[in-house]
Amino acid sequence: MEIQNKPIGIFDSGVGGISVLKQAIKVLPNENFIYYGDSKNAPYGTKTVDEVKTLTFNVADYLINSGVKALVVACNTATSAAINDLRKKYKMPIIGIEPALKPAVSLDRKGKILIMATPMTLAEKKFHNLMKKYEIKAEIESLPCPGLVELIEDGIFTGEEINLYLKEKLSPYIKYGIAAIVLGCTHYPFIKRELAKIVKDVPIIDGSLGTAKQLRKKLAVMKLLNNSSEKGKVEILNSLDDTRIIEISNMLLEMDI
Repeated sequence: MEIQNKPIGIFDSGVGGISVLKQAIKVLPNENFIYYGDSKNAPYGTKTVDEVKTLTFNVADYLINSGVKALVVACNTATSAAINDLRKKYKMPIIGIEPALKPAVSLDRKGKILIMATPMTLAEKKFHNLMKKYEIKAEIESLPCPGLVELIEDGIFTGEEINLYLKEKLSPYIKYGIAAIVLGCTHYPFIKRELAKIVKDVPIIDGSLGTAKQLRKKLAVMKLLNNSSEKGKVEILNSLDDTRIIEISNMLLEMDI
């Protein structure tokens, strides 16, 4: 098989990276994709850096042995912990994701910019460097959201449980004014509608589209774009031996977010 026809591997700690897969399919409709969710080991955001590195390399090895031409780390935690090491080891395009702070700052709105993410993403040096880059221009506050990934992995995207969780997290900030909310975990775009009910008229930003565009740019530069005129195929895999997680994955792929 010519390298251009090989699939692109996208992986996440669970089903969250499907938010990136959705954008990648829109931006690159003729490409083939293999999506791997490591739901058996989710969430990554509460593990140690070394644990996350080990899990990330296990999935990367699997996808590369499956013959992918590029790798998208559709997980903020895995990107923070392992992206540099991945790029040292593998000679192929490797795209990571980070909280979309730049577009939030460029809105120049009054109030705090809140970055919702897993505890480990917020604790990593990569994230602190990102914060330092923009903290002169805007008031930015990190908002760790332990437990939110687990709810989404269980297929809970709307309803009272999610609503109560988000109200508890956001109520201290609402009265003082929120400039924007940055979703620093690829799971979180799937609760965007529930979030919008609580923080009306506040921009909610994630990095999925930017990551997909960066992938297209990288493939074009390296002459790896699939030239087929046919719509690409998508294969969804998961480390959890449970048909329900594949059903949730396919439902998320079809969900309008």
